[in-house]
Amino acid sequence: MSERLIRPNIRKWDEDQYFPADLFRQLGDQGLMGMLVPELYGGAGLGYREYVAAIVELSRVDGSVGLSMAAHNSLCTNQILMFGNEAQKQLYLPRLATGEWLGAWGLTEPNTGSDAGNMRTTAVREGDEWVLNGAKNFITHGRSGNVAVVIARTGEPNTSRNATAFIVERGTPGFSGGRKEDKLGMRASETAEMLFQDCRLSDSQRLGEVGDGFVQSLKILDGGRISIAALSLGIAYGAYDAALAYAKEREQFGQPIANFQAIGFKLADMATDIEAAKLLTYQAADLKNEGKSVTKESAMAKLFASETAVRVANEAVQIFGGYGYTKDFPVEKFYRDAKLCTIGEGTSEIQKLVISRQILK
Repeated sequence: MSERLIRPNIRKWDEDQYFPADLFRQLGDQGLMGMLVPELYGGAGLGYREYVAAIVELSRVDGSVGLSMAAHNSLCTNQILMFGNEAQKQLYLPRLATGEWLGAWGLTEPNTGSDAGNMRTTAVREGDEWVLNGAKNFITHGRSGNVAVVIARTGEPNTSRNATAFIVERGTPGFSGGRKEDKLGMRASETAEMLFQDCRLSDSQRLGEVGDGFVQSLKILDGGRISIAALSLGIAYGAYDAALAYAKEREQFGQPIANFQAIGFKLADMATDIEAAKLLTYQAADLKNEGKSVTKESAMAKLFASETAVRVANEAVQIFGGYGYTKDFPVEKFYRDAKLCTIGEGTSEIQKLVISRQILK
């Protein structure tokens, strides 16, 4: 499917920053948009091992597609699955799991990245309604998403339990998509603002208890970091595959450059780092399947796999030499795409903070 539907379009989608919404409906037909959703709600009912494998294979071809598929599954859809009531699950999960609807997830704001407790988007209760005001940015599917899970502050800044999650449908008065980001990489995955201006929601759109929004988000991010580790792993594989094939074909001084130790050692380091990233990622996936805490393990997997993707993509460009710096060959795109993995869903520095807190308990 990747070879037929994605690979022929990679360059055009990237250059035009075109988001292929129809592709994700087709992925939904294959069960890839609701992999973790039980069959009861129209999903594939699979586990994290299968989910990781799917992200890796998509990202091996185009990280943009892997990113959008992962964000849809692990953020919006997963939060409704984990914390929604039965009515919310029955209403939203079948549409999301089949790819009929695309999901978005709003936590990050222009002034608050990791400092989520200081968010400015607020939800004020008025009777049986909530009124949302504010803005979210760097949101995957911020314009195209049919439904979004949005975290808004319902208490005072920087106090405990001061945020609540809401489900907001596209078309709700006061909810709109804002500026689309012009990005370095992952350009076929839409990243945009979500804006809220006196956006009124019924209390039935509240997801979980008042004050539980940030607690929910931390649990969602534990699983989301496995997704980004898988995304990173796929990008690393893609860059490595291209570099390995090129090194075997490209000749200098009468022999393939793979025969030269300088190139062979690069490939050895790349292969070893990828294997280590794979083991960390699948370890976290197995723990998640078993219902165990994955806070430390998912942070480790995300940290190592994302930094590996950057290293491998960088070395792939080096192996290609001047050709690696051109758009005629695939590694320059892997190089651009990889960097996001060290930033999204918690920077590498935040992962180190999470890991250090876990091991120092």
